[in-house]
Amino acid sequence: MPRSNRINLCDWPAVSPDAGISRPAGVKPDRIARADGRGEVATVTIGAVRDLRLDFFRGIALFLIFIDHIPGNVLSHFTVQSLGFSDAAEIFIFVSGYTAALVYGRALLKRGVLIATAKIFHRVWQLYVAHIFVFLIFTALVSYNTVTSQNHFSARELHVVKFFTEPYIAVIRALELRFQPNFLDILPLYIVLLAGFPLVLLLLRRHALTALIPSFVVYLAVQIFGLSLHGYPGNRAWIFNPFSWQFLFVIGAACGHARYDRRPIVPPPLGWLVGPAAMIVAAAAAIKLSWTFHDLSDAVPAVLLEQLWPIDKSDLAPIRLVHFLALAILVVRFVAADARFLRWRVTRPVIRCGQFSLQIFCLGILLSVVGHFVLDEWDDSLPAQLAVNAIGLILMIGTAKLISWYRAIDSATVAA
Repeated sequence: MPRSNRINLCDWPAVSPDAGISRPAGVKPDRIARADGRGEVATVTIGAVRDLRLDFFRGIALFLIFIDHIPGNVLSHFTVQSLGFSDAAEIFIFVSGYTAALVYGRALLKRGVLIATAKIFHRVWQLYVAHIFVFLIFTALVSYNTVTSQNHFSARELHVVKFFTEPYIAVIRALELRFQPNFLDILPLYIVLLAGFPLVLLLLRRHALTALIPSFVVYLAVQIFGLSLHGYPGNRAWIFNPFSWQFLFVIGAACGHARYDRRPIVPPPLGWLVGPAAMIVAAAAAIKLSWTFHDLSDAVPAVLLEQLWPIDKSDLAPIRLVHFLALAILVVRFVAADARFLRWRVTRPVIRCGQFSLQIFCLGILLSVVGHFVLDEWDDSLPAQLAVNAIGLILMIGTAKLISWYRAIDSATVAA
């Protein structure tokens, strides 16, 4: 069937935060992919539609976060951050906002504000517990590496020194989400964003612009006045400023809400956006590649380096936001919901990791720390780097498959 020329950023249908399946209003039962009894992604007929693009790109984001978090990793030269101004963090936050609107927006419509809010804060609690659990293992790994190798550089590099000098304060600040060592900064952001999501949902219920306009005003205040949250130690700002990143989260939520609410943010067709989006993505790739080659050879000019560098990630610089939205437009336009590659066997592990995003994210963070120590203390040669990447990705994929298998037999037991 020929593909329509119309494009809408809200083109992704319903999907749950992890592995649940839901159906947008007015959509008839269809054939979709879900985990079968062996933990494989199979196509079955049920009264729901699942867009595997969300799971696929969220799985890709989890892999990229793992790769980018290993300092000096050769594969980081081939990730999104090396080909543009945004990176995997934008993918993760946008998709999280999108799926949150789908899941909790439906709960709001079907069961009311109280139940929807209760479900949101139950998820916030799950995220909080996961973050504290990862924090404890993270600090244990850093402590063990510091004591056994007598290498205090890693502790300073990962911003864990305060845990050694004043652990009684550091632990309390961690419980307050104010102490955020390197790698442990995305989940606190997500926790704060989701905690304020009931208000966003109520605003979206009235109209998308009712939520987007105030969100943009707060984002603008960050860019002009430097509005931010401060953590520990000292007055150190959050690595991911919630006041700025909330705008991308709300954009994703508005797209997800508009999908099942049947009220697009901007009336289609929006095909005219494809050309400018493609030019933005191409220009960003050319600029970033020139910076990479300039590091290798001074003979290669670094295009606009003095004018653009550094590109602020903490406050989500406008150039990062525009680049990501351009990427999103191209994905929606050129990757169909029924794209054949989403059914390939080779993409199943990626999709499965996206379906169990919280578990795989936490595992990926810890694996990146272990990988960092292995390369730093023993061998950072190219074969060693490739081996660390391969083992980490295999463990993430294997864990997702194990979770899928367990949930399948657990569901079968309940059904019996």
